[in-house]
Amino acid sequence: MVAQAEVRAEVGSVSDVIAEITAAREEIWETPPQEVLNLSKGIVPMGTGAKNNYLSTMIFAENELRTLTDEILWFAWVTATRNPDADLRTLLMYMDEMGQYKANMNDYVGLPEGSRIMKLYVGGIRKAANLQEFADLTEAAMTYFNRLHGWVDIAFPWGIVDGFKRVNPIQKIADAAQA
Repeated sequence: MVAQAEVRAEVGSVSDVIAEITAAREEIWETPPQEVLNLSKGIVPMGTGAKNNYLSTMIFAENELRTLTDEILWFAWVTATRNPDADLRTLLMYMDEMGQYKANMNDYVGLPEGSRIMKLYVGGIRKAANLQEFADLTEAAMTYFNRLHGWVDIAFPWGIVDGFKRVNPIQKIADAAQA
């Protein structure tokens, strides 16, 4: 487990943070970022990996980004955009804590730029004055991390899973019934 270091990114206005995250997303839109290329070759700055391998690190990177984009950022954005009575203070406290955790995990799994962007997001939400600013900032982060996740997903060595085929449970039941 990664030690939880508090994130204290100094940031400008919410619109400045959105612009910086958007620029970072545009930079990785058509070309994978160096950190993903490095990860796909086993170059992990913190040396993360079980038993001196980097497959476990890639598994964690893929999973951490999937949960960040498909669950954490998505649900925060949905809450802020579909519930006008949502409590901004509670959303901020939750996303501040979750964002700090995810920033540290990004760094741990070999994505230091992803960590920086998450810290930028956390610094930005601390300045959000209303649900709309929070939602706009969360949407910018969500699109950046969706793209980063896409690159990690492409780099992931999915072919390795062919060595771990399971028996089709339905076929197993049908075969047992005929025996």
